[in-house]
Amino acid sequence: MSGRSRAVVLLAAVVAFGAVLVPSAHAVPKAPRTAVLDGGRLQRTRALLDHDPRLRRSLEDLTARADGWLDQGPWTVVDKPRPAPGGDVHEYLSQAPYWWPTSTPTADNPWGCPYVQRDGQRNPEVDSGTDRQDAEKVFDSTYDLSLAWYYTGERAYAEKAGQILRTWFLDPATRMNPDLEHAQFIPCKYDGRAIGIIDFSQSYTSVLDAQAILAAGAPGWSAADRTAMGRWNADFLHWLRTSDFGKEEGAAANNHGTFYDMQLAALAYATGDTALARRTVLDARAKRIAPQIAADGGQPQELARTRSWHYSTFDLVAYTRLAAIGRHVGVDLWAYRGPDGQSLSGAVGYLLPAATGAAWSRPELEFHRYAATDVVHAAADAGDAAAEAAVAKLQAPPGGDLWALRPAAEQLDSIAG
Repeated sequence: MSGRSRAVVLLAAVVAFGAVLVPSAHAVPKAPRTAVLDGGRLQRTRALLDHDPRLRRSLEDLTARADGWLDQGPWTVVDKPRPAPGGDVHEYLSQAPYWWPTSTPTADNPWGCPYVQRDGQRNPEVDSGTDRQDAEKVFDSTYDLSLAWYYTGERAYAEKAGQILRTWFLDPATRMNPDLEHAQFIPCKYDGRAIGIIDFSQSYTSVLDAQAILAAGAPGWSAADRTAMGRWNADFLHWLRTSDFGKEEGAAANNHGTFYDMQLAALAYATGDTALARRTVLDARAKRIAPQIAADGGQPQELARTRSWHYSTFDLVAYTRLAAIGRHVGVDLWAYRGPDGQSLSGAVGYLLPAATGAAWSRPELEFHRYAATDVVHAAADAGDAAAEAAVAKLQAPPGGDLWALRPAAEQLDSIAG
C-alpha cells in the first residue's frame, strides 16, 4: 500500500470511530497551495498527528530541526566580505566548488591563479567570503520552520521563518536581487556562470513551498509580504527564462537541466502561470527522461562522475519533485515510457540494490546509502511495487526519516560539508 493510501485508510478509520482529529491546542490550518508538496496531504497528515505514534516521532525530529534555527540568522547577501564583481552588494555571489588554485596566493596574485578543476573535490574556500552557505541556511531553515509551524501551530516557528524571508528577499537594505549573474564564479576566469543557477534550483522550490505554507494562515506573514514575495518570484522567473545564463542552463543535458526544469515549473506554478508549469513538465518527457535515462535505468551523465551515487540520487531528486509538480497540473510523469522503456521508475529501480544494502560498484568518493531514501519513497508513493517493497529496508538519514511529514524528495547527502 502506498503512503497516500495508508494515510487515507487511517483517516477513514479515525473518522469511523468518531475521534477528534485535531490536536487540542490548535485548529488544522487550511491546505496550502504548495508547488511540490501536496497541500491536501499535509492537511490530512496534520489531522492525524494525535492518533499516529509514527507521525509524532517524525514530528519530534522535525521540531528538533526547527528549534535549532530559532536562535540563528537572519542572513543577508549584503554582509559578505566583498561584493560580487561590479560592486553591487545585493548581488548573490558564490564560488565554483570544484575549482582550485594552482599556486600559493601572493600580493601580486592574491587568489593563487590560475584555477583548475578537480571534479568532486570541494575547495573549502568556497564556504567563506560568498553567499552560498548563508543561502542554503535560508532554504533549509524556512522549510523546516514553516513545516514545524503548520504541524504544531507554534507561532515562534512562523515568525522566525517570516523574519528570515523578509531579510533575504524583501527588506530594501538587505534584499537579494532576483538574479544569479554571479553564481559559481571562478577567480581570475569568470565573473559568474550559468552552471551556478543550480545553487538555487536544487533547493529554492522548498522555499516556494515554505511561502505557500506560511500563506495558509501563519502569524506574522502578511498580505504585503505575500505580494512582495510574489513579485520577487515573478522577477526571478523572468530572469531564468530570458537571461543568457538561464537559457544556457536550460539547455544542459544532465542534472543541471533537470533541476532547471523543476525550478522553472515550480516558479511558474507558484506565480500563477499553470500553463507554463504544465508545458515544462510535459516537455521533460522527451527532453529529459528519454535522452538522460538509459533503458536499464542508469543515468549515463551522472554515472560518469567521480561521485556517481550522489549525482544519480541527486538528479532523481529533481525528477521526482518535477513529477510532484506535474500532479498539480494534470501530468503523470511516472507513467511516461521512452522509446527504449526509459522511465523514472526504472531509474529508481537501478538504485534499489544499493539503497537497500548491496554494494555500489561505480566510482563514488563518499558513499551514503541514505541518499536514495527519499527518491525510493517517491517511487513507492507513485505505486512502484519494487520501491514499496524496499521502503522497510531503507536507511534513515541523519535527523530521521521525515518523509511522512514532508513527502517530497530532498538532497539528503549534502556536499557542503
